[in-house]
Amino acid sequence: MWNPTLANLTLMAFGSSAPEIILSVLEALKDLGAPAGEIGPFSIVGSAAFNLLVISGVSVLAIGGEGSETKKIDDMGVFITTSIFSVFAYIWLYVCLEVNTPD
Repeated sequence: MWNPTLANLTLMAFGSSAPEIILSVLEALKDLGAPAGEIGPFSIVGSAAFNLLVISGVSVLAIGGEGSETKKIDDMGVFITTSIFSVFAYIWLYVCLEVNTPD
């Protein structure tokens, strides 16, 4: 039996990342043996920026409440886990694109 929070985070990750993963795989298979195209990294970075900025902002606004009401994170464990893996993903992307792939 899965923890409901883990199940929701996993579903969110698959749902928000599936389009760029599919695009990257299709581009890789189409141009097998040729230099890498630009759609893969750009789609991943664009999706990550959208997820980080727009989805987070809409989530905060959707909670509602009065203008002076303080909003708090109910479960810090999930927030910290998500934050750590998000930072790791950005660092990994940087290492893959800038450190391991010269020019």
